[in-house]
Amino acid sequence: MSFVNPQFFWVMIVPLIVFALLITTNKERLSRIFDEKVLQRLLAADESISLRARNLLLFTALLLMVVALARPVIEKGEKKVEVRGLTLLTALDISGSMRSKDVYPNRLEFAKKKMGALFNAMPSDDIGVIAFAYSPFVLAPFTADKETLKMMIDGVDDSYINMGSTDFSALAKEAATLLEKKDPKILVLFSDGGDKESLEGFEEIIKEHDIDLYVVLVGTKEGAPVLDENAKPFKTKDGNIAITQRHDALGEVAKNNGGAYVVAGTGKDDIVKLVSVIRNRYQNQQHGEAKIKERVEYFYYPLALALLLLLVAFSSMPQRDKNQKVKIKNGGSL
Repeated sequence: MSFVNPQFFWVMIVPLIVFALLITTNKERLSRIFDEKVLQRLLAADESISLRARNLLLFTALLLMVVALARPVIEKGEKKVEVRGLTLLTALDISGSMRSKDVYPNRLEFAKKKMGALFNAMPSDDIGVIAFAYSPFVLAPFTADKETLKMMIDGVDDSYINMGSTDFSALAKEAATLLEKKDPKILVLFSDGGDKESLEGFEEIIKEHDIDLYVVLVGTKEGAPVLDENAKPFKTKDGNIAITQRHDALGEVAKNNGGAYVVAGTGKDDIVKLVSVIRNRYQNQQHGEAKIKERVEYFYYPLALALLLLLVAFSSMPQRDKNQKVKIKNGGSL
């Protein structure tokens, strides 16, 4: 037999020693700690079992609860299990154009909502998250904990937005590094796209590294003004307001490399459709093998015994007749 949490023995050793000292001290020492009236109640004489026996029961119950917290188990060794699922790398565009408000409330928040929908649709899969504009960086490593992923992307706000130009080639290189040991290598982008010129190097890198690209495009073809951090429109050199449109060329890159893309809408059909395409393509591929420890838990035995001892100890507390008069130190009565 072994213990899963043996540290509890060390954590509780001081409280146990203090408790043991308290229950073995005499009335004189206890009187330094407790009020006289409280002490009289604790040391009442008309008890069903002796004070020493009751204290021993309490001490034993506490000790058994510590043992239960330490989780006694019998190890049966390790077992390999197949874990079905996929590993995906998702990327969130945080370039300046994501401030535009042609979708509510803006492209960035809309894209975050769609990422959350993807996490909900793939509960058993490992997903990593990076953010990208001029320079990509990791927001969350690969994990199946979707609540943590949602919390991470919820923290991406307007302060993250980079007004520099989007470097898709840098994004592809970062994705290639993170997906190097993954099979298949799946990259899902949430972006308002980019023009063909900015995507040339990007397409070459994902081809070279056999990365399967899927894209969720946000924004409209009509476009909207580019906004600064104060929500004021940018103006071009000739004084006109700069307009940014959704570029579907990024979606075409995905299609040309065996992937797919969807234009994000207000409903759930877009993400459901994309996840269906991904599932169907990789339906025969597994996430891999995982080792789990087989254990037989025994914590409930000391816990049950501790509760029983506590019940016996407290049920044996002395009972007084309500009409009984108890003498107190000053010679009066109650």
